[in-house]
Amino acid sequence: MANKKMTALCMAAMLAASLGSVASASESGITFPLEESYSFSIMTRAENDSEQDFSKKALVQRMEAATNVQVDYQTIPADQFDEKSKLALSKKGMPDVITKMYIKPYDILSYASKGIFIPIEDYIEEDMPNLKAVLEKRPEVKAAITSADGHIYTLPFINEWSTNPKENINVVGAIPYINKSWLDELGLEMPTTTDELKTVLEAFKENITVESGDVVPMSFRINQVNQDPGITLGSFGCGDDMDHYMVSNDKEVYYTLVQDDVREGLEWLHELYSEGLVDPEIFSQDGASYSAKVASGRVGLFYDWAIGMAGDYTDDYEPLPPLAGPDGTVNVPRQNYYSFDMGVTAVTAACEKPEIALAYLDQYYEPSMSIQNCFGTYDDENYTNVFTMEDGMLKWTEEGQDGKVRNDQNLYDVFAILADYYGVYVDKMVDSDGARLEMVKNIYSPAITSDYNYPAAFMDQEDITRIAEIETDLKNYAEQTKAGIVKDGITDEDWDAYLAKMDSMGLSELLELKQKGFDMFYELTNK
Repeated sequence: MANKKMTALCMAAMLAASLGSVASASESGITFPLEESYSFSIMTRAENDSEQDFSKKALVQRMEAATNVQVDYQTIPADQFDEKSKLALSKKGMPDVITKMYIKPYDILSYASKGIFIPIEDYIEEDMPNLKAVLEKRPEVKAAITSADGHIYTLPFINEWSTNPKENINVVGAIPYINKSWLDELGLEMPTTTDELKTVLEAFKENITVESGDVVPMSFRINQVNQDPGITLGSFGCGDDMDHYMVSNDKEVYYTLVQDDVREGLEWLHELYSEGLVDPEIFSQDGASYSAKVASGRVGLFYDWAIGMAGDYTDDYEPLPPLAGPDGTVNVPRQNYYSFDMGVTAVTAACEKPEIALAYLDQYYEPSMSIQNCFGTYDDENYTNVFTMEDGMLKWTEEGQDGKVRNDQNLYDVFAILADYYGVYVDKMVDSDGARLEMVKNIYSPAITSDYNYPAAFMDQEDITRIAEIETDLKNYAEQTKAGIVKDGITDEDWDAYLAKMDSMGLSELLELKQKGFDMFYELTNK
């Protein structure tokens, strides 16, 4: 018993060392550790291959010792979470807090209108000094979590890699990776233009042989996140992203798949396709078959978030730099990705003392604790450690680079990791993130010509509903046409008919609503 008590005291001391706000009082007078213990429940998702019992995690144990708050973690396997969490929120006995939801504004407002999610902006102001400080530094996050009715219903997480939004690792999605070993074998230089790329693909088709099957000069999965060639369409103009909204440098929202330059780029892909330089399965292959094909070592150019899809052949590939198009255009389109997720955590009407629950959760917005919440911790006797703690700085262990190791220790629910935390609270990024950041920063970011992406605009429910009504059929039709152009090309007459059909489906109204959201977001951000 004495050893257990000493362990708890040691844990509390370690937590206090990395969490300066634990012993301080909030504006409403909450001071940790509480004089009288308090318990509340959190429903969360757990990765299927990681620890399911969160009470075993050192972070949970240390927080209990330091705060005198007990959290009943109701964990649901990740592949069952969406269904079971919706059921839990539809009946009595719902959890006090629900986290790792990753839901959109429509669902947030739906739960709020039913009284299931409570407004929390006053609690942030009075009981969450760590989050409040983060939101003051990042007004775009506060704008994103503030609904059109002025209330905040969800807590975000933030995972920021660069203070320059054009250099964040997710400013581009799919990266084109080209087989540099084949280029060297054929004595070819890295292509710098779309014409040169076509010549290289022809050389791959005619001169490369592999033991694993037919050579595939170029492959991708059209209209699939992080595997679509929209980045290469930037050589012809605006390029394409996965929701097809972009913003001009004069802050005008437009739709990529009705732009003439996008048509030109798609017809270039059709030219490659018709000459057998593009995989005929780009329209139908699923993720598993695509991955297996790339890993077989017979693909000359593929698109994906990470180069690791190439498996044993990874060292043969290098990122293909931005290409100049027929008129000399070099442009990398920005993806509408963010360094935060707005719909992660909510407090429900079942919570008796939301001020304590939110003050407790605020402890994870302290910089060092945010890093541990996201990735894992140190000096954990139960699991392989992600970090060591040296002179107040978390330092990665070699084993901590493994996702399974991190998932056994982390909570991955409420945290804010800002770019300037690296080198101060933690020695570096995860190796894979650091490598991608350098690649994006050095190769692709310099060619991004757009000053804006479409933000995480939190519009009112009526506008959100109308956008969904228009967008569902319109996006499906636009993406079918996009694929059809790559496969069969398109005539001027058919292109004009397509544009007319897009207008009749409500494109103008859709863009008006999206423009309204964009303008509202930047008004909130600049207050």
